[in-house]
Amino acid sequence: MFENFKVYETTLAGRPLRLETGMMAGLANAAVMAKYGDTCVLCTVTASAKPREGVDFFPLSVDYEEKMYSVGRIPGSFTRREGKASDKAVLASRCIDRPIRPLFPKDMRNDCSVVATVMSVDPDCSPEVTAAIGVSTAIAISDIPWAGPISSVNVGLVDGEIVINPTLEQRAKTDLNLTVSSTADLVAMIEAGGNEIPDDLMFDCIMAGHEVNKEVVKFINGIVAEIGKEKFEFQSNDPDPEIMAEIEEFCIEDVKKALDTDDKLVRDAALLPIYNAVHEKFDERFEGNEAKLDEIMYLVQKHVVRAWLKDEKKRVDGRGIDEIRPLDAKVDLLPRVHGSGMFTRGQTQVLSIATLAPVSEAQKLDGLDEEVSKRYIHHYNFPSYSVGETKPSRGPGRREIGHGALAEKALVPVIPSVDEFPYAIRVVSEVLSSNGSTSQGSICGSTLALMAAGVPIKAPVAGISCGLITGDEGVYGDFMTMVDIQGLEDFYGDMDFKVAGTHKGITAIQMDLKVHGLTPAIIKEAFAKTNKARMHILDEVMLKCIPEYRSELSPYAPKMLTTAINPEKIGDVIGKQGKVIQGIQEQCECTINIEEDGRVFVSGLDIEKAKQAVAIVELIANDPEIGAIYSGKVTRLMTFGAFVEIAPGKEGLVHISKLDVKRVEKVEDVVAVGDQVIVKVTEIDDQGRINLSRRDALVEVNGAVVEEGADEEPRRNNNRRGFKKRDK
Repeated sequence: MFENFKVYETTLAGRPLRLETGMMAGLANAAVMAKYGDTCVLCTVTASAKPREGVDFFPLSVDYEEKMYSVGRIPGSFTRREGKASDKAVLASRCIDRPIRPLFPKDMRNDCSVVATVMSVDPDCSPEVTAAIGVSTAIAISDIPWAGPISSVNVGLVDGEIVINPTLEQRAKTDLNLTVSSTADLVAMIEAGGNEIPDDLMFDCIMAGHEVNKEVVKFINGIVAEIGKEKFEFQSNDPDPEIMAEIEEFCIEDVKKALDTDDKLVRDAALLPIYNAVHEKFDERFEGNEAKLDEIMYLVQKHVVRAWLKDEKKRVDGRGIDEIRPLDAKVDLLPRVHGSGMFTRGQTQVLSIATLAPVSEAQKLDGLDEEVSKRYIHHYNFPSYSVGETKPSRGPGRREIGHGALAEKALVPVIPSVDEFPYAIRVVSEVLSSNGSTSQGSICGSTLALMAAGVPIKAPVAGISCGLITGDEGVYGDFMTMVDIQGLEDFYGDMDFKVAGTHKGITAIQMDLKVHGLTPAIIKEAFAKTNKARMHILDEVMLKCIPEYRSELSPYAPKMLTTAINPEKIGDVIGKQGKVIQGIQEQCECTINIEEDGRVFVSGLDIEKAKQAVAIVELIANDPEIGAIYSGKVTRLMTFGAFVEIAPGKEGLVHISKLDVKRVEKVEDVVAVGDQVIVKVTEIDDQGRINLSRRDALVEVNGAVVEEGADEEPRRNNNRRGFKKRDK
């Protein structure tokens, strides 16, 4: 039945890699079951027979689908089935999309769909890497035109050693989480998060991944040679060269004048009448396909911008090749939030807002890996008004999720540990104006917001991007890079190489390409330029705005205290049906969260009440100390004294002789049930019974003086009151 079933095997980082074809999904253009260890990902690719009408781009969709059965779990949603893709699945889709997209023909308009379905997960073998290799193999053996294959690997840095595809144990202690995708010759994609990795070491790690990828690409090419299908012919969408030349001659000088400004609004306004004039003159020749003219206008502008950069070393806004746009940094723009910072670079402007909350508000994750929660959360919003457009908001798309994750990745290495700063932290970056590199602006603005909020970050982080223009010979010929690319340079250029980091090293990289890949020389040059620019932004702009993080939190931020108790005492602190902990929270107007290991987090707006809650928790979990003074509530009155609860479940006796600094005839003369009193622990007997003294506490705390005869007890008689009448 499965006469076309084929199995191809090799090893990758010491673990078996197995690619199977011919058994599953036979109606797709191609399907590969990729198996790495016990991780299994079904990778399929399909393409439409005809091009899609009316589009000026290659309609490619890439979906990485997480199935909870792959890790033996039932989804935690109400419907108990997988729903909207998780952020991690979206990020995995983007990491597969970015290196494969430039390898498709730019003039193809046939719909193409790539789906990677994760069906089994071995924690030591990354499903993302498995999916990337499986997708590459599926496209390569299909009949869809493509200039692949590629390969992808993870690179870690464990105890200073470079590790390819680190295991679960190694990932727990790695200083680097790097994904490198490569063709046979070029680095096609870089995605990295690291603990302040020096540029040279990061370069070495990228090259190490690239070398391994070369071997995998060679393995895939062997499969293609055996079972690869002939690529189908497609209808090119490139404009007729003669018409293209005619339109370019008609409008190119006007286009040059319109583009020659640093103001996006001025440029857009100047281009509008040129578009109108082109349509008025040429619409009849494109009847029914007028949108084709807009695509030609795009190509004219692209030709102008690239020629200026490559041939004249001229940038659209008049800057030098390595000159950064005007910068500005501000903090404390919003009075009631816990921290705010705004970073402006030219016409790109991002306002970031930091919020502090109890650790219990950390985000819970329902995914395929071992991470179940995160206490630092970064969200990025890109409203339509930021680019002068009119469009309703419909929630974050893949781009917003990707940019938020990049900023999060850049800042996580400098966020203090929960022991140092026991808060959950959320930062939201609102893009107010966009003309290139908003993701890097969000990193800078978020650093300002965190410092303004009083978060003791280990070091400030800044981000910057580097662009690329190649000539007719591509990356192997003459090329030029420029720092701090704006919108047009990103739109018409070949690369957006984003690097974020501290003075010490790199914390995040994301690389978007429109060419097949980069040579080591281009990567080195991008590192050198972004490093210099990063230092300038940190020293000359951000640290001049706020030199160090605030020593005090906002008055509107919760104040957090921590303590640790014996885990066996957690039940005592919580109490039956949670009554004890609820009572403490109500009494002290705070929130208490207890971890399984005995760590206790107390948060409230009033620091003194939070301290009181900590003291109560510690008292419940630990025996009272002799000589310590406590505030307690009178619970019962007896003829011989009063019982005082110094903590839930901790009650002691204040003998009548110890109730006051003066002689006490009746307990009721001094205290009543419900009174709050201060007491000192004077004795704890062998049975754990606690003796208290209010008199000693008054002397020690208030400086009260004990009157003569205060120690004398009332004389008892046989009446029901239990006391003799006092002598006169």
